[in-house]
Amino acid sequence: MRKAMGLSPAPATPGAWTRAAAAAGVVLLVAGCGGGSGEGTGNHAPPPGATAPAGTGAGAEAGGGLDAAGVTREIADAATAAGFSEKPSDGDVPPALKPCMVSWQVDDEKVADSEKSYDATLAGLVKGGWKQKQKSDHTGSVITSLDKGDWTVKASHHRQGGFLMVSFIATESGPECEKLFGEDLEKNKNAR
Repeated sequence: MRKAMGLSPAPATPGAWTRAAAAAGVVLLVAGCGGGSGEGTGNHAPPPGATAPAGTGAGAEAGGGLDAAGVTREIADAATAAGFSEKPSDGDVPPALKPCMVSWQVDDEKVADSEKSYDATLAGLVKGGWKQKQKSDHTGSVITSLDKGDWTVKASHHRQGGFLMVSFIATESGPECEKLFGEDLEKNKNAR
């Protein structure tokens, strides 16, 4: 699955299969199985990857001045203020998509109270001008969608058994980014 998404292979660690299965579930949930009111649905869900670098591009123009670096900063500030630490990425976003996508994953080994920190992160984002659009709560999984300009953050908290995964994946929905996401999807479809 990671190869089809344009990401490097997952490391061969004991929990790699569990994490890969959970990541697949997150991708499916983020990609369109969100439930809720139907608000905020659309093509906002490319595959997760690494934190986007600073820079201008499609995201900065369409998001009303908000670019990938700004979104990364806002997520990181809210999450770290709430007690989360970022987990180093084991994959990377294709270079062409970096202006349009941000992924910030919580280091699950350094979390004291993940649910409290998740709620506090969402509150911090709302205080920073993000508008909560929908929230779906399924057994063991909560996904919350927040919008600001042309950016949408899918904040997800998944806990089942001893497994925990919390991530904040943001995508920009302007026409330039939609075109880049479509081209990347087509490229990965043809690579199979």
